[in-house]
Amino acid sequence: MDELRFLRALHRPGTVVDVGAHDGLLTLPLSQLPGAEVLAFEPLPEAFRRLRAACGGLPGVTLRPEALGDVAGTVPLSVPVLDGVAQEQWASTSKSYAAQESARVTVRRLDVPAITLDSLNLPGVTAMKLDAEGGEYEVLRGALGTLRRCRPVLTLELEERHREGSTWAVPAFLDALDYVTCFALHGAWQPMAALHRPSMQRASPDPAVFAASDPYVFNFYAWPIERDAEARALLPG
Repeated sequence: MDELRFLRALHRPGTVVDVGAHDGLLTLPLSQLPGAEVLAFEPLPEAFRRLRAACGGLPGVTLRPEALGDVAGTVPLSVPVLDGVAQEQWASTSKSYAAQESARVTVRRLDVPAITLDSLNLPGVTAMKLDAEGGEYEVLRGALGTLRRCRPVLTLELEERHREGSTWAVPAFLDALDYVTCFALHGAWQPMAALHRPSMQRASPDPAVFAASDPYVFNFYAWPIERDAEARALLPG
């Protein structure tokens, strides 16, 4: 199971929110789903320029240069730079990477605009993809009204290396909203209680150190309880 397969299988016409769109890897295929209107957020300016070049002007695609969170205003965005190369996919509004600075790793910091998803009063959000390098909890807090009103399915990248406790806090937040959160392993859905963090969520927080557990589970899937049977039918177990 991967994000795109999950979102395609449970797709319903409406707005698909792509949080952390980067250069449009999922924005493009999501825009091709029947009846989909994709709203893509990417706060890193150079990534947003590539996103706009790839997806700007496509029917049904709206691009936003803000970060999503639980408050509106301006937030710091930190991008680690390894041996002179910006590690854009590690760009985060939730961590500074100060502990990882070294002879090889420097950090570029910039202020970016931020809004809450709820402030847009979107009427028909059917799916959300979240990849915010540790900022997923704040994104969901700022989308509380949308989650209650629209009941979208969700894909979430959650990593303890980016936000300690995130694999506990985010599922607990969603559980309170009558959502089911699972991960896929060995061809079946696994409950969050089966996530053994020391062996499945162990990875270096330093972009200069390539180390991770095997398996390394970081993609999670959540759906409203009323769609439980439909979601579980996607995988055996």
